[in-house]
Amino acid sequence: MEPSQERLRRLIEPVHERALAFARCLCRSRADGDDLYQEALLRVLGKLDGLRDDGAFRPWLYRVIISVHRNRCRRAFWRRLLPLGDPAAADERDLRGDALDYRTSEWAPDASEATARARAALAVLPAVQREAIVLFEIEGWQVDEIARLHGVSASAVKSRLARGRARLRAHYARQLAGDAQPALIGGDSP
Repeated sequence: MEPSQERLRRLIEPVHERALAFARCLCRSRADGDDLYQEALLRVLGKLDGLRDDGAFRPWLYRVIISVHRNRCRRAFWRRLLPLGDPAAADERDLRGDALDYRTSEWAPDASEATARARAALAVLPAVQREAIVLFEIEGWQVDEIARLHGVSASAVKSRLARGRARLRAHYARQLAGDAQPALIGGDSP
């Protein structure tokens, strides 16, 4: 029988980059996403013997990532009471380094800015809407796959997607309105 660590290495190799990107998209900063992914991998390693079918690994891994993410969201209240660092400083460190474009997983000159904008926009969404948007729009999952993963109906996933998109549109509309305000206040006509 194959040792758990070797089995995990074999199973994680084809999905590692996408699963890590998924975890990062769920979180408000790259460092939080990396921590989420590590915590999920530790949980997966501990429960890997319970996975009978290797073909079910990918959805099972994503389910574990979502579970760990939701647990962290529930604990967010306590983190606000006991702050351990400045999240803005972590985001600033992310922007200084060479960044991968979340859309292509390749380096791009504007990737840091695009990633920061996407991360800020996704942060305004509730966890279930953020998970649905990331899985559908970025990861390319089908509605039925997301429904099975979350244990809800396909119509519930469609509702989450629609509500999430509406919130994102409102967020970007506020951003654009905020960018347009200084020009009008300064007396310059468009």
